[in-house]
Amino acid sequence: MAATRHQLQERRLAAVQAWTSFVEHGDDAAGLVRPEILRSWEVSSAAIRPDVTQAPLADETDTAEFWKESPLQVAVARVEAELRRTAEDGDLVLAVTDEQTRILWTYGGRVMRRKAETVNFVPGGQWDEASVGTNALAIAARTGEPAMVFSAEHYAPIVHNWVCWAAPVCDPTTGQRLGVVDLSTTWDRTHPIGLATARVLARLIETAMPASTAMSAGGQDEATTPGLSLTLLGNAEARLDGRRLLLNRRQTEVLALLSLHPEGLGLEQLHALVYGDQSVTLSTLKAEVSHLRSALGGALASRPYRLTLPVATDVDEVLGLLKQGRVAAAVAAYGGDLLPGTNSPALAEFAEYVAVAVREALLAAPDPTAVLRYTELAPYDTEVVEVCLARLGGAGHPAVPLLKGKLAAAQH
Repeated sequence: MAATRHQLQERRLAAVQAWTSFVEHGDDAAGLVRPEILRSWEVSSAAIRPDVTQAPLADETDTAEFWKESPLQVAVARVEAELRRTAEDGDLVLAVTDEQTRILWTYGGRVMRRKAETVNFVPGGQWDEASVGTNALAIAARTGEPAMVFSAEHYAPIVHNWVCWAAPVCDPTTGQRLGVVDLSTTWDRTHPIGLATARVLARLIETAMPASTAMSAGGQDEATTPGLSLTLLGNAEARLDGRRLLLNRRQTEVLALLSLHPEGLGLEQLHALVYGDQSVTLSTLKAEVSHLRSALGGALASRPYRLTLPVATDVDEVLGLLKQGRVAAAVAAYGGDLLPGTNSPALAEFAEYVAVAVREALLAAPDPTAVLRYTELAPYDTEVVEVCLARLGGAGHPAVPLLKGKLAAAQH
């Protein structure tokens, strides 16, 4: 449900207070804003002053030539009518950037187009954090994750009246990150479906992408891995014979469950594992399975549902390394929680099992390098850091200052 104007005003006031505390007074804003915003403020404050008046412009000719040769140009041209309609219906300004967050294409509703022009939110505008500070385009480009920045969460006051949603756009074959798509409007038009809309538009552009040029003469990706390769920890991704599959969240969950049950699952079993007690029909699940079967080239058997091709997952890799006692290697392969935010009760339970297995292995064998890597994924798990420091004692290990810094940051 959309927030009321009063709620948005309160949220804006809180953002302004946090921004003032951090930018003008130099105070720590931890707990006042989301971690990704605080991290971006830190990156921004090291690079620019907040009183920037507009984004710097790249060379117009270079930008135009890059856009002309980019596969993004072909994709955007194919779906431009849909992009324009989205912008006009919501009085948004849409932008597509390259991977360095240089804007390549924009289209805006009447009001937002004028606002965008005053701050160089136009082709050639450079919207990385080092140029204009915190914004959704820059965070999505840097992290590879969808991002939202509301009002004074932006580092530069020139866009404190904006709200922005952005999502990465990748080559559907190679997975190479090509840029981001962004939707922006005024803060008082914030809507909870904004981020989901950015994701949908990113996927729309990806599906319109021309065939990848990163192929060998035989038409196969040089790094092709035969069979199905699943990344489930952190950022989810599925690849079939090296080619990235475009799946929605539910289809990825179904695929994950089938990979964890190579013996196969009946329809009702699979339904219970995916949906739990949610009121979702069996026919809905059948539709998801049908899409998966098509995406997998038919390699999904029925009665029971079972994958009929080789499957490799990062979950199996991590658990296998833990069983071998190779904790550092397991942590290096651990990309984070299994399908974060999943609504599948079975996957949520298994995610907890994997997370606990990694954590307990570190507590038993706290390799400093592995612990530092783990703190990037679980920055507030102070016990693991404390155990590692205790194990190192007073030794002059180079990781000790870093570990103490992580501990201090988590406890602040």
